[in-house]
Amino acid sequence: MPRHRRSPSIIRRAYVTMVLSRTAAATDASVHSTFASRYVRTSLPRFQMPQMSIPKEAAYQIINDELMLDGNPRLNLASFVTTWMEPECDRLIMASINKNYVDMDEYPVTTELQNRCVNMIAHIFNAPLSEGEAAVGVGTVGSSEAIMLAGLAFKRKWQNKMKTAGKPTDKPNIVTGSNVQVCWEKFARYFEVELKEVKLRDGYYVMDPEKAVEMVDENTICVAAILGSTLNGEFEDVKHLNDLLVEKNKATGWDTPIHVDAASGGFIAPFIYPDLVWDFRLPLVKSINVSGHKYGLVYAGIGWVIWRSKEDLPEELIFHINYLGADQPTFTLNFSKGSSQVIAQYYQLIRLGYEGYKNVMENCQENAMVLKEALEKTGKFNIISKDMGVPLVAFSLKDNRRHTEFEISDMLRRYGWIVPAYTMPPDAEHVTVLRVVIREDFSRTLAERLVNDIEKVIHELETLPARVGAKFAADGEGAVHKKTEREVTLEITNAWKKFVADRKSKTNGVC
Repeated sequence: MPRHRRSPSIIRRAYVTMVLSRTAAATDASVHSTFASRYVRTSLPRFQMPQMSIPKEAAYQIINDELMLDGNPRLNLASFVTTWMEPECDRLIMASINKNYVDMDEYPVTTELQNRCVNMIAHIFNAPLSEGEAAVGVGTVGSSEAIMLAGLAFKRKWQNKMKTAGKPTDKPNIVTGSNVQVCWEKFARYFEVELKEVKLRDGYYVMDPEKAVEMVDENTICVAAILGSTLNGEFEDVKHLNDLLVEKNKATGWDTPIHVDAASGGFIAPFIYPDLVWDFRLPLVKSINVSGHKYGLVYAGIGWVIWRSKEDLPEELIFHINYLGADQPTFTLNFSKGSSQVIAQYYQLIRLGYEGYKNVMENCQENAMVLKEALEKTGKFNIISKDMGVPLVAFSLKDNRRHTEFEISDMLRRYGWIVPAYTMPPDAEHVTVLRVVIREDFSRTLAERLVNDIEKVIHELETLPARVGAKFAADGEGAVHKKTEREVTLEITNAWKKFVADRKSKTNGVC
């Protein structure tokens, strides 16, 4: 989800699984399970460890019953994260689920597979490697950790340069667009770097390279460009940014670099837009992150960060440990983590190859076009997303005076769909958007069903009183006066009664 300013209800839905833990009311203090009662009848405390053990069958059934209330991952159109892999890869994941990725001496093959992935991805991103030269990069827990590591490398290089010049190092900054994902704001806050954001404008929902370069100063550790904005999937113009920044560096004597956040687009552009220049072909691009668990086609939990060369990753950030066996260099924010996703990424890279990834991405893009055209045919929406970019469709109502995109999002949940609604960041807060992400498992049949359900929702909303109109009424002479709260409540109640009655008559009472 985008990290910018949204209504409290949207924030609550987006981050409910990520806030600090909290307990429920006293009336909701126990866990019960109907089918587990054949194994155990005692209710379990919800937020304290039980005193006694229970049968494994009961533990499984209790948890399984609760998980039934989770949404269907394939209908979660808010997420970029992969929800389907081949059964053969699922078996590899389960076979390696007990391996600790960090124990390189004990699991040397897993380490070798990670290194192969780093080198494959570096070549995909056109890293300037000589024959036989190893790429510089590391597997991470998603792009958030990858961005933290890349940001730390930029900050340390900038600090070293400023210290050598005898200049202060207490005010580093990064220039980004205000459309960046929340992980950039986390990096800035956690590691004390000012985030200088280029504001958006109506009709232009990515970072303006010219405005970005204007904001660069001597304390800028890097400019962060996005290949695939979370808001509308659009690719930022990295080449134009590079060219402008080259000129500014020449004029000022600075050497401000670029990081490309290719979390969503890094596994798309190389295969269906090979002529698009955004990667290490540009001299100022020093590092790139990509999410293996998005269009890298791996389940959640894997990201990658690749550096242009060894010189771009300060040696002092790399730790060397030997208490797990042989000397092991490590540059991560965490320590222990599972090996499964690394192995799954290697499976996808060798299983699909260029041909397979190209086929998957082209199919996703074609399905996005099918959905876009179907939404346009309704006559209700403006399309905000671009044809070239991440395969998604971002759209807004042409007329949201009666009902809003947030209402459509809420009502679609009744059909099982999770379609996020959000407002754009500054200075485009007045634009509200719905977004559907097209993943590999989103078929044309699903696209058709989604459009049908959207049309049903719009029809239902149009039968209800308008949000504002319900509060006002015209008298016989055309003057408008405000209705009382009782009148508004009665009108809405009657409308809902009619709506429910109509639905019952159409189904003849059959549920």
